[in-house]
Parts: sequence; C-alpha cells; structure tokens
Amino acid sequence: MSRKRRMRSVKSTMTKAQRVRGFLYVVCIFLLIILYWLAAYYGTDWLYTSINKRPSKVVVQLINSLGGMFLWGLTMAFLGRFFRSKQMIFFQTMIHAIQSMSRGDFNVSVDNNPHNGPFVELVDSINNMAVELGQLEKMRQEFISNVSHEIQSPLTSISGFSRALQNEQITPAERKHYLEIIEAESTRLSKLSDNLLKLSSLESQHHPFDPKSYRLEKQIRNHILACEPQWVDKDIEMDVELEEITLTADEDLLSQVWTNLIHNAIKFTPNGGTIGVLLTSSGKEVVIRISNNGAGISEEDRAHIFERFYKADKSRNRTSGGNGLGLSIVKKIIDMHQGTVTVDSLPEEKTTFTVRLPLLE
Repeated sequence: MSRKRRMRSVKSTMTKAQRVRGFLYVVCIFLLIILYWLAAYYGTDWLYTSINKRPSKVVVQLINSLGGMFLWGLTMAFLGRFFRSKQMIFFQTMIHAIQSMSRGDFNVSVDNNPHNGPFVELVDSINNMAVELGQLEKMRQEFISNVSHEIQSPLTSISGFSRALQNEQITPAERKHYLEIIEAESTRLSKLSDNLLKLSSLESQHHPFDPKSYRLEKQIRNHILACEPQWVDKDIEMDVELEEITLTADEDLLSQVWTNLIHNAIKFTPNGGTIGVLLTSSGKEVVIRISNNGAGISEEDRAHIFERFYKADKSRNRTSGGNGLGLSIVKKIIDMHQGTVTVDSLPEEKTTFTVRLPLLE
C-alpha cells in the first residue's frame, strides 16, 4: 500500500473514531445535566424537609436550576483545567519542534495520535515539513561539498603547475605542456562557474522564458553542423533523420539542451563510432532521440545521471573536462517546457537520450 493510501486510511479511521468520541461526549454531557438537576432537586427537597419549610414552586424551580448550573460549572472548571494542561503540553511540544527547526535541527518529530483531535493534520504537516527541510538541508550540504571539490581540483592543478613553471631547468616542451594544462584547468573552472550561474538562474523562477514558434529540425541540424570539426576529427559517422516540425518553445533554452546532448554524444563515442539523431512527432508530442555507441551507462548510474555533479565515470569526466552539471541543466530546461528526458543504455553497445516535448497549438 502506498504512503498516500495509508495516510488516507489512517485519517478515515481517525475521523470515525472522532465521530464516536463526539457522540459519547454529547451523551455524557446530557447525562451529567440530568444527574446535576436530580442532585439539586433532591438536595433542596431534603433541605426543605429538614427545616420544615418549602418556598413557592417558582422559587424551588429557580433554586434547583441555579444549583444544577453551579454543579455543572464546577465540573466544567475542573475538566477545563485538566484538558488545558494536556493541551499546553501538546502545544509546547509543537512549539519546541518549530523552534528546533528554526535553529536548523530537522531531526524532530511530534507524536501524533487520535487524541489530538482537530490538530492531527497540523501535526502531520509539521512532521512532513521537518522531513522535507531535512532533505533540502542534506542536498544543500552535498551541493556545497561538490562545488568546493570541483573548484578545488582545478585550482590545485593551476597552483601546482604554476610552481613547476618557476623551475628554470624545465625544457621548452615541458613548459608548453604545463601551460596547456593550466589553460585547460582555467577553461574548466570558467565552464563550472558559467554552468553554476546558469543552473542557479534556471532554478530561481525568474529566468526569462520566451516561447515562440520555430522550425525545430533546422535548429538541431545547425547544432550538428556547428560540431562538425569535433565529430570529423574522431571519424564519427552521423546518422541523422529529422522530420520537419514547427515547435512552440524557448529557442535559446532548447539550444542549450541540444548543445549538451550532442557534445556528450561526441565526447563519449569512440573513434570511428556512430551517432544517431532522430526527430519525429506523434501529433501531440515531439520525440528527439540522440544515441551513440560506446561504453554505455550502468543501471545504477542511470538512476542518478540527471543529478547535479553526478558523474557516471569519474576518471573519464575529469579527463574530458566535465563537471556533472550539463545534464542537470538539460533536465531543468525540459521540465520548464513540461517535457521529459530519459536515458536508455546497453553496456558496451549503445546509449540513447530521449527528449519528449508537447506540441502546443
């Protein structure tokens, strides 16, 4: 049974129990009123018999009513103090939990039971908020740790090879090699900074989103031609099949998607390999498949491939200059277009990224 179904079942059970308790409370109150009236009636009757004097019926009725109300008031005052003390303990527990979360401690949980009455959903909301804030805090800490690691690595290389250049005994070839490494690490650091700013802008909900109609197949073809020096240099065969499609979307944002996916395909395709780009439509959506042969992606890595800073092959990504943000940006842009992006891979055979975008009228 799913968590939502369990919650609905628990809430349904609580609702039935609350109705039964409410009915019992009404019955008890009715019985107490009768009991107090009888106590007042027989108590005053005993008093009148003792003093051998009985007032008029109106006075007797008034005294009985006031006596019953007095006994009822005493009982309610006692019960009020009893339940108020339990409520204060309950509210203090919730206040303590909220104060702990305000200090950054999200490992809190308020005990919930049917006796909380109308506050059951409030307690559930506080507990759910604590869990979600705890997950966000964990993601934030992991993000800071990953950013620090990704920045520290190129800085360490730049610092180390800069010191090596101060050695006057190194050969011109070694000097040129060290300078190339420093340039590559600087480019990598610049790309990391650019991707971080881009991802932050996309997640800020304030990034410009300007959908318009344009020819999608022309955009993808232009990106493939722009990358021609890279795939020609690796002797890669491009198998391209593009259907003529007019799409309403943000052209600039989707341009980043095709750039990332096509560059990744070229990067991880071996020399002499094949890259396939297929664009089709099914009436309600556009389907873009970008595939390449090569090492492939394991099932474990596919589950995390779109997470920030995640790298399926740490050593391979480091040598190729990747920082694990490209696919996160792709996922965010596709989500903004209410589409989906998935990956299928057969180890040592083929990897395919599939993008589906709705065709808006």
